[in-house]
Amino acid sequence: MNDTPSGAPLAYSIKEASRATSLGRTRLYQLIAAGQLEAVKIGNRTLIPAHALHKLLGGDR
Repeated sequence: MNDTPSGAPLAYSIKEASRATSLGRTRLYQLIAAGQLEAVKIGNRTLIPAHALHKLLGGDR
């Protein structure tokens, strides 16, 4: 059930996701608010699961 390659992160912070996708922080938050990008809040941190970024970039909205 684990589709993540060994050593790859399970989730990305907003900063890491921005760097990995070349999307700005504001755009990532807009996608989260619109329900187009899955995000998980843990305390004050917002994490984006790796599978959610793959889904977004793969065009599976």
